[in-house]
Amino acid sequence: MADSYNQSNKAYRRSLMTHSIIRLIVCIILTIICLFPLYVIVSNATRDHQDILKQGISFFGTDLFKNIETINSPTKFAGLFKNQFLLWDGYRNSLIIAGFSTIFTVFFSGMTAYGLVVYDFKGKGFATNFILAVMMVPMQVVSTGFLQFMYQLHLVGGVQAYIALILPAIAAPSVVFYMLQYMRSSFPLEIVEAARIDGCGEFRTFLQIALPIFKPAFAVQAIFAFVTSWNNYYTPAMLLGPADNNLKTIPMMVQSIISADKLSDNGAKYLVITLSVLPIIVIYLILSKFIVKGVALGAVKG
Repeated sequence: MADSYNQSNKAYRRSLMTHSIIRLIVCIILTIICLFPLYVIVSNATRDHQDILKQGISFFGTDLFKNIETINSPTKFAGLFKNQFLLWDGYRNSLIIAGFSTIFTVFFSGMTAYGLVVYDFKGKGFATNFILAVMMVPMQVVSTGFLQFMYQLHLVGGVQAYIALILPAIAAPSVVFYMLQYMRSSFPLEIVEAARIDGCGEFRTFLQIALPIFKPAFAVQAIFAFVTSWNNYYTPAMLLGPADNNLKTIPMMVQSIISADKLSDNGAKYLVITLSVLPIIVIYLILSKFIVKGVALGAVKG
């Protein structure tokens, strides 16, 4: 009897070990697939144009400083495009738009989801379904009407266009949907009732009680919202098209370089792309620990 149990236990351990190895291999393969394009971009940013033409994929090169000199040279690079690539101006503009958009997106979406979870009111189901329906409408469908409306408000072609790029971020149905699901599974309503009994106001309850509990969800959505806003080319190009070059975002500047035929230096182009990606990597590294906490919390709640 004992021998049979030991054999069964050993077989179970072998099966468990096999499944663990398979999962590990799959995760490693997926990691390589995800990181490989980033490796190609960064490695090519350190290589010479001719070297890239001869061999598109290779190890890191020794021409990084040469490419940096190229993009900073008014005769070799910027002069060809009338200073369209202004790195620090692009960083500043994109950071202002992406930073404020992220704050508004996460905060007001969290408040909306909080209201839909905590309060019972007439039309609650309709409001939830309406938010989900709006989530299915792409920006390109309403872009013409949106642009006309912004022209009427004189929010196109200057610093004032930043308002049109930041304030609409308050309406983020996909973020509301995620927050809604997270709160339904992870937020005990008894805490709100206890806070009301103690005389705590509704807004204060959200800020001091609900907000700390939702920190992992807020951090996850902050990463997604920041990356989406930072990489957004369509809307800024639509609203900032007539603006000066020093008001444009990094994606607009990068696109002007990539699509230009006057520059045939692929090393410099890859360096421009690398510089545009660096802030996203930094933000992700800062907030990535909250993703792990959010996944772990969801697993425990499930």
